[in-house]
Amino acid sequence: MIEGIGVGALLGGLGLFLLGMLLMTDGLKQAAGPALGRLLSSSTQTRLRGLLSGITVTAVVQSSSAVTVAAIGFVNAGLLTFSQSLWVLFGANVGTTMTGWLVALVGFKINVDAAALPLIGLGMALRLTGADTRRAAIGTALTGFGVLFLGIAFLQEAFAIDGTSLALPALAGGWLEVPAYVLAGALLTILMQSSSASLAVTLTLAHTGSLSFTDAAAMVIGANIGTSVTAVLAAIGATPNAKRAAAAHVLFNVLTAAVALVLLPWLLDGVDLLGDLLDLEDSPATGLALFHSVFNVLGVALMWPLADRMAAQLRQRFRAVDEAEGQPRYLDQNVASVPSLAVDALRRETYRLGRKAIARARGALAGLLGGAATPGDAGYERLGRAIQDFVAGLSRASMSESTAQALASLLRVQHYYDNCHERGAGIGAGRQALAALADGSLRLRITDLAREADDLLVQLDPSQSPFAPLAPQQAERFDAGYEALKAALLAAGADGRLPIAGMDALLRSFSDLRRSVQQAAKAARLLDQLSPP
Repeated sequence: MIEGIGVGALLGGLGLFLLGMLLMTDGLKQAAGPALGRLLSSSTQTRLRGLLSGITVTAVVQSSSAVTVAAIGFVNAGLLTFSQSLWVLFGANVGTTMTGWLVALVGFKINVDAAALPLIGLGMALRLTGADTRRAAIGTALTGFGVLFLGIAFLQEAFAIDGTSLALPALAGGWLEVPAYVLAGALLTILMQSSSASLAVTLTLAHTGSLSFTDAAAMVIGANIGTSVTAVLAAIGATPNAKRAAAAHVLFNVLTAAVALVLLPWLLDGVDLLGDLLDLEDSPATGLALFHSVFNVLGVALMWPLADRMAAQLRQRFRAVDEAEGQPRYLDQNVASVPSLAVDALRRETYRLGRKAIARARGALAGLLGGAATPGDAGYERLGRAIQDFVAGLSRASMSESTAQALASLLRVQHYYDNCHERGAGIGAGRQALAALADGSLRLRITDLAREADDLLVQLDPSQSPFAPLAPQQAERFDAGYEALKAALLAAGADGRLPIAGMDALLRSFSDLRRSVQQAAKAARLLDQLSPP
């Protein structure tokens, strides 16, 4: 067993590796996130292009989770169909094997003093001197690289104390040995919540001779299965599209692992042959990295004829909760992990909030137009609380300046819609007074202004098409009409044509109506500046 410094090196190495992966991924996402997002949205028209996009983006940002979240965000935004997003997800599974290559080809060869430590120093210098710039993001990524390599060095120390390999007892004998190591790989991934860290441990064990190549390959298969549990946990309470993506991830990994286990002896022989053909270094770590890539590519080949049918089944299995209940459609913690996507999801949820606020105002306004007053779209308060909770959970530290500004604008938009929703309750106050009004000319002026307000609210509803902020002349005309009606109501109350109580009720109605229109107009103007719905 590992004792003394071995235990410290193992725990410290794992911690440093995970910290390095976190810093590296965050830095790379910040430095290249918008460009990679554009690549995903523009390069998924075919299966092959979607697959290559998933591989490329995951290899660059070193995070299949980030790519999965991005794909979910684009599906929610309507930029990708769910069928197209599957190939991005499958590509992400292949792209994440680049971590194994990084560990095998660089991690075991890098000199900590000559490379890893200088990387940490250079990265922190860039971060400290370039706050709120892309240079800081690059510095974070470089620091992550250095810390990751430092963690690998400690793992090697833990598994090769005093130059002698650690001898691990066999987990099982005979035909149970391979399944036992598959289970070990899965459990290791679940415990560390990182297939990359589990893979680093496995490669280190094989590199130091502590684990046979076959047993290490079984642990790699187990790590792929274990990462499915992470996806399932991430899908709890998530959007329907996030649940579909998690289910696709699980199906891909389980099917690929099952086939790899059945074909394991032949796959290992094929990996040896392919390694010779590619003239790769003859080392267990390199062989395992190649094995990891090969069996994930095999999984893509298996999914090629099954993907459309699987997508159709998944769409049937997960249904969105009724919007009227105020359940968020786009917000979950998976999206919150990528600030730019989180803000985009928040914007789309704000459209729904705006529709509910305007629906309440129009529902009350219907009573002034001779129809039946309706309560409007329910669930406003619940959706508003969900948005606030989501914003509270966002990490401001990793946001770019433009993303932070967009978030501030959306919070202001929500404030406008809150005011619109609150004022909407008072619009119907003058309904009875209008019904009892005998002055036909004044009644006509009231209903004309109410219809004009209703038309403006339809235009300001972000769920309607076309959605557009008010032109200056529209706002001026409505304000002028309101002031003229206010004067007419005061005159009617003064000369007895309208009871004072009725006058007050109608004045309150149109004051609240005017305020609702103004607040919706301010919200629409800000949303229009952010991006079209």
